Amino acid sequence: MHPTHNTLSENIRVLSVELLNKHLAAALDLQGQVKQAHWNVRGPGFIAVHRLFDEVATVVGDYADMIAERAGGLGGAALGTVQTAARTSFLVPYPHAIGDEKQHVFAVSGSLAAFGQSARQATEQAATFGDADTADLFTQISRGIDQQLWLVESNIART
Repeated sequence: MHPTHNTLSENIRVLSVELLNKHLAAALDLQGQVKQAHWNVRGPGFIAVHRLFDEVATVVGDYADMIAERAGGLGGAALGTVQTAARTSFLVPYPHAIGDEKQHVFAVSGSLAAFGQSARQATEQAATFGDADTADLFTQISRGIDQQLWLVESNIART
């Protein structure tokens, strides 16, 4: 840990940085998964879904940045390389053999939902070990991910 005047105990900061880095890896993976869908989507709704995936990837990238900056602000190091993300992300690997927009919407929805659920759990974890600000960050992220999930799932035709 780097020296800081942050008034949280070092023990709490270490726990928070670990939790943040877990989610940084997954956020970077999620951003990559959404870009994979963006680059490869095909179908009658192509342009709308293509643009939506690009917007979702941008939002997820912003969350990754917020997570990394919180880790740094606590005196920790943000572990945000592609290699680290690939090794430690808790998300299911994205299927490469799809192109159809419905399949991409389904796959992206599943990854968004998994990340959102983990962010909600991280809110509880951070609050449990006494870091209300990190808990608040994860609340903000889970709320935003739920909105992105809603936007993506709105492209699934319901019968």
